[in-house]
Amino acid sequence: MPELSNRTKTFTDSVIRRMTRISLQYNAVNLSQGFPDFEPPKEILNRLAEVTKEDQF
Repeated sequence: MPELSNRTKTFTDSVIRRMTRISLQYNAVNLSQGFPDFEPPKEILNRLAEVTKEDQF
């Protein structure tokens, strides 16, 4: 990729971009951006409901 400017030399990938690469590498669901275009599995929804009721301390 061509260099854009001296200012951009120190820029790093955003967390969203990094998570996108990792999710593609492992064929995972990328939750770092946007909304899924499918219904989540019931097991995940059920576990999420359980976690929200657990003590945080």
